[in-house]
Amino acid sequence: MERSEPDLAEDARTAVEWLTGGEPLETVTQLDVCEFLWYTLPLKVGGDHERLARSLGRLLALGGLERYAALCDSPTTTQILRTYARDGEDAGTTAYQEALEATGVLPPDVPDLRWSMIMGPEELGAHVACSAALELAILSGEEIDRVALTRRWLTEPRAELGGDSWLNRVHGERLNRWVLGRGPARRELAQPFEVRLHAPIPHQPLPALHRLLTLASSESLPLRLAPSPEALRLREVAEHDLGALLRDGSKLTITEEGRRLLRSPEQMWATATGLLLSRVDHEFDLSVREAALMLLADGSVMSPLELNTRVAEIVGGEGWHPATGREDISRPLSDLVGQLTALDLAFGDELVVRLTPTGHLAALAALRSHALRPRQYVSPG
Repeated sequence: MERSEPDLAEDARTAVEWLTGGEPLETVTQLDVCEFLWYTLPLKVGGDHERLARSLGRLLALGGLERYAALCDSPTTTQILRTYARDGEDAGTTAYQEALEATGVLPPDVPDLRWSMIMGPEELGAHVACSAALELAILSGEEIDRVALTRRWLTEPRAELGGDSWLNRVHGERLNRWVLGRGPARRELAQPFEVRLHAPIPHQPLPALHRLLTLASSESLPLRLAPSPEALRLREVAEHDLGALLRDGSKLTITEEGRRLLRSPEQMWATATGLLLSRVDHEFDLSVREAALMLLADGSVMSPLELNTRVAEIVGGEGWHPATGREDISRPLSDLVGQLTALDLAFGDELVVRLTPTGHLAALAALRSHALRPRQYVSPG
């Protein structure tokens, strides 16, 4: 290229160094090329972006990568680069994401794994491998189920991983990151769970919730009926936390969400255990609940005062300030114990708090789901 088109050679060298990061050209995938052209180039590389894209296209064509070269000269690439230049980063990034999704090579979320915005080395390796598999499947010209193919590629043992699967690698990476969270007291408490949470937690029946929703599905529940405190709390959880019941005048009726939970014991278990951590918005509340669940799932039987004290020690080591009163532990802790007791997952009174056998599994399921959640960017607001 330096001999035939010397005026483009330097631009091509710049572009290909950004694209490959020093790796051999044959390791490049369609996803790599698209992400470079539509994201890295306009946001991180200086110079004439359209010229750089054309120069890269000439180099790829000379290297026998005509399909990737065509991406460099495509109307889509030109349009995205001009969107960045004309309308700014947000508009350009939106156009990039839409175009990338349209290629079909972006691995979709699957039941076993939702992809992170911020990926560790193992997850990035899995993402690249799944994208390459999707690219090859599309090139074959056959109709493909992208979710099924991605799930199969993630879960099958792979020779290049020594018989391990990409899913196990990603889960191990996320669990390790979760254990190494803030504060030495929390790390010490979380350490034994790294192994305990690696395998899925089998779903369990929730008889109290099932009975309530079954009754509501056959007839409306009168609000004036005076239930026990436990039954009243269960109603509140079903109505306000789960969205499974709806007030209709003086009665409670089952919602479509409630019917969905009744149809699937697995969904009922996943949704109910998800209340414990997954649906908590505030970071402090999340830290309190997480610490309490780890303490209780460790087999501890504590008085409410002991539980409060131990949780305060742990979250205090994470940088919160419960001892000064800046953050109130009692509210999120009381809410958690209330949900656990309402769902028959724990026993709690003024003397003791302890999990039931099903509650122990529910705590592990909630902790596992939380630990394996995808890593996202956090907005400063």
